[in-house]
Amino acid sequence: MFRSVFKRARCIVPASGYYEWHAAEGGKQPYLISAADGTVLSISGLWDRWKEPETGETISSATLIVTAANDFTRRIHDRLPVLLGCQDHDAWLTGKAGVELLQPAPNELLRMWPVSKRVTVSGRGDDDPNLIEAVESDAIVER
Repeated sequence: MFRSVFKRARCIVPASGYYEWHAAEGGKQPYLISAADGTVLSISGLWDRWKEPETGETISSATLIVTAANDFTRRIHDRLPVLLGCQDHDAWLTGKAGVELLQPAPNELLRMWPVSKRVTVSGRGDDDPNLIEAVESDAIVER
């Protein structure tokens, strides 16, 4: 499905972190996962431009590449984004590197903590910076 864009249209999506949800008593508990050292994560991705068949409008879109979870994050979710090290950026973007980079990140690269369940509510327009703060929870708490 993504064979042609894998060869010609790679990207890196910078992120300070990402959310995953873990099934817990009382509903799903969201976690924020970020770099253990506080730096920006480099998530591998693919992009494309295509025409919407009904309107003919040109659409730019992107997708993040995910892989199996590492041992650290597997306790809350079965997959994670493919994270690239700075040393791999050029090789990824130019196509000099391929599927060998699509591996789970080392456990020690990441940290995670439970955050407010308000993260789950979308469409309200409340982009609240407090949504990345740790909350008290009976859920898994990590470094």
